Order: sequence, then C-alpha cells, then structure tokens
Amino acid sequence: MNRRNLGKTLLSLALAIGILAPVTAHAQDALERVKAAGKLRVGTETAFAPFDFIDTSGTHTGLNVDLFTEVGKELGVEIEWVELPWDGVLPGLEAGQFDMVAGPATITKARVERYRFLTPIAEATVALLKKAGDDSIQKPEDIAGKLVGAGKATAQLAQLKAYGETLPGGIETREYVSFNEAYADLAAGRIVAVGNSLPNIAFVAQQQPIFEVVLPPFGQKSYFGFIGTKKPEDQALLDAVDEALIKMKGDGRMASLQEKWFGQSFDTPNEVPEPNF
Repeated sequence: MNRRNLGKTLLSLALAIGILAPVTAHAQDALERVKAAGKLRVGTETAFAPFDFIDTSGTHTGLNVDLFTEVGKELGVEIEWVELPWDGVLPGLEAGQFDMVAGPATITKARVERYRFLTPIAEATVALLKKAGDDSIQKPEDIAGKLVGAGKATAQLAQLKAYGETLPGGIETREYVSFNEAYADLAAGRIVAVGNSLPNIAFVAQQQPIFEVVLPPFGQKSYFGFIGTKKPEDQALLDAVDEALIKMKGDGRMASLQEKWFGQSFDTPNEVPEPNF
C-alpha cells in the first residue's frame, strides 16, 4: 500500500472513529446525567386519578407516584415531578423539559410511531361513566344523539368519537383540559357521560357514589404505558426504567400497587403489544 492510499485509509478510520465514538457515548448521556444528578425528572398531569392526582390534603399521589418511587430506588435516584395539563405533556417531553412521561398514555399506533413506550402498566380499555340513577343510559349505545365529554387530545376522546360514528345519529362531544372538569360537568348534568379508561372511571365511581360505570366497555382492548423519546441518547435511561418496571412485575410489587389503586391487578405483557388502533 503506498503512502497516499495508507493516508486515505487512516483518514477513513479516524473519521469513522470520530463519528461513531461520540454517538456511542452520547447514547449514554441521559442515564449518566440522571445518575450524576441523582434525579429523574418525570412529566405528568395531576388530574388523572388514580394514576396521578392531588388528594384532599393537597398532596400529589396515585399509582404513578408509587411506581416511580420504586423505580427511583432501583436506579438510586430521586424523582422530580413536573406537572402540566395533558395537552402540554408530550410537547414538553419533545422540548426536553423532563426525562420521560408518566401520564400514563394509551398505547396507540400513532404514538408508537413517534415515541418509545415502556412495558404496559395497566389496562386502558375505554368505557363510560354516567350519573348514578340515570336510567336513560343502560348500555354504551344509549349515548346516541347525546352530549358526552372526554379529555382534550386523549386517546379516549379519539375512541369516543370513533364509537359515536357507529351509532344512529352519532353523538356530540365536549373536550376538557382535564377529566376532573368533565366529571364536574357530569355531576352538574351538563353532559350525560364521560368516556375514559375503565380503571380511571372505576376509581372515580368508587370514590364518588354519585357516579356509575356503564358496562361493558365500548373501546378496543388497549394498555397504558410510560413514554420516552426515540432519541439515541435517551435509550439507556429508558432501558433502565423498563427493566425496573419488569422486575416489579416479576416480584409482585406491580400487582400489589395495582390492587391498592384499582382494587384489582391486571395481567399485562412485558413487551409492548401491537396497538389495535
């Protein structure tokens, strides 16, 4: 090999090392940064009981708080919560305001294309909540031609609208910044029902007997999961959180916390399933 060719070869190797090495190191940045800071920043909304909500004493509580407390123990870091309305949570993730999203979010085809989901933590199938004693709604299809609420920019709203299109005369929908506002309007009689995931409305009905769940659920089988970005530098961190959650499934901590907040546990897969919608 002559000097010119040798020089080209060495230059190519140097460029390859110079390009690849920073990417490999950069992929560790999020995990290394979180460990160095001793803090994992998690974005969420606090109007999505029993996952995240503010209790009567003004304390942020719920399944997510308990789960991330355990995640923090596994990673050896503290959890710092960043609270936003739901329609600002995913944009906040993309803007780098926090490391990942608790939410949780329904695993959908559109979201899977854009974000990385971690192992499912609960079922998310959508059902209806009505005012107790409202005999005009005995089954989901009884909302035909009526005004029903759901959270703005949620998968529950999307499924509610899709379901309404299958009913004679369709339905009217009203969108809310938080589900708490929707429940308040339901209690006041301004809407006839709220479409939300079954675990959420079952908890609300349990806590507030003025409401009842309409069965069976009308939505397609789905799951809730926590979210991160697909950026290479975030993957080591998300892998570590995913491993912690799967470990909690295996040792029973996940089921115990589900029982605490839902009154039942859910059999969820370790791998993210192919979404139904």
